[in-house]
Amino acid sequence: MSELATVTATDLDGARLVTVGGEIDLSNVGAVMARISGLIRSESSLVILDLSGTTYLDSAGLGMLFRLDQRLGYSRQELCLVVPPGSPVRRVLELTNLDQVVRVEDTIP
Repeated sequence: MSELATVTATDLDGARLVTVGGEIDLSNVGAVMARISGLIRSESSLVILDLSGTTYLDSAGLGMLFRLDQRLGYSRQELCLVVPPGSPVRRVLELTNLDQVVRVEDTIP
């Protein structure tokens, strides 16, 4: 995976918490998506994607989030994004109305 992003995961009260740090852009979006997909467990009804440490998200990254939400929906899993208010990523989500499609929380629920 590109050095631009790090992806780690842990279990949290029956949910799968996936944390992404760094930048998500066209150069690494495929690797980031593959890593996230590999960390998601089918038995988790909720997948929390923590983007608190994500410093940049371009249109390729937005597309990845839409695809991830759709894929999880097919498996009857819910996606929740964690993005602090005022962060650059939060602004992108609001401008594109992704926050109207996917649940967005300020902190890890």
